[in-house]
Amino acid sequence: MTSPAPGPLPADPADVDLLVDLAEHLAREAGRLVLEGRPHRPDVASTKSSPVDVVTQMDLASEALLRRLLAQERPQDAILGEEEGLLVGTSGVTWVLDPIDGTVNYLYGIPAYAVSVAAVVGEPDPARWTVVAGCVHAVADGRTWTAGLGRGAYLDGGRVAVNAARPLAESLVGTGFGYLSERRRSQARVLAEVLPQVRDIRRIGSAAMDLCTVATGGLDAYYERGLQPWDLAAASLVAQEAGASVVGLRGAPAGESMAVAGPPATARALVGILEALDADTDRL
Repeated sequence: MTSPAPGPLPADPADVDLLVDLAEHLAREAGRLVLEGRPHRPDVASTKSSPVDVVTQMDLASEALLRRLLAQERPQDAILGEEEGLLVGTSGVTWVLDPIDGTVNYLYGIPAYAVSVAAVVGEPDPARWTVVAGCVHAVADGRTWTAGLGRGAYLDGGRVAVNAARPLAESLVGTGFGYLSERRRSQARVLAEVLPQVRDIRRIGSAAMDLCTVATGGLDAYYERGLQPWDLAAASLVAQEAGASVVGLRGAPAGESMAVAGPPATARALVGILEALDADTDRL
């Protein structure tokens, strides 16, 4: 998720590489904790927007570990985490953390959840920052996506690229759903109109993994309403560096109202459909 008015970038491309390396180290360390510490039946620690929007003890433990490691490695940097909010820094770099993306999958033992770590520069505000480094680590199977701004996107060290654009009728499209019943009703309305116009729909349950799957060609495109900065930061950079367009509707950047990703021509076609459906609203 990039800003239309980017903040200052690291002076040397090697700095970006160092941030990518650290993002991967952090994500793998947290992933090890999540994998090795998962009980047979994880408990819900709390809920957020609704009774089905859950936080587990491992969400909290994973973010706490990431924050401790960053305090050791880069104590001057800011941190924005899903569970503990913003810690102000002085360096101009902010780390954006999703300690478990796909918590419901984690809770049920479905092996599609990830740790997402991104470094951004500029104000700690998605509308103003620029993502410069990111890592998404799929905990259950160990797949690890990394990207640096201008440095390409990689899966387990191998360069990746999106599929060539194809007609939407031949495109496999990923999506996800919110936690509030009103939003789900609206998303179901949109889905009912989109589904006949595409090859098929997939719902992985982790926005970060959806975007990374677009980057590696496992999906042709993806859209979702309701994503938060920690859902988007690292994975949007992976998708963009793999050749995807990652945008919102009506000229807006990808964000909470809507995120659309895919090869540029495919994304434009999908944006057109979603705009006509007012998919960036919750109307029924």
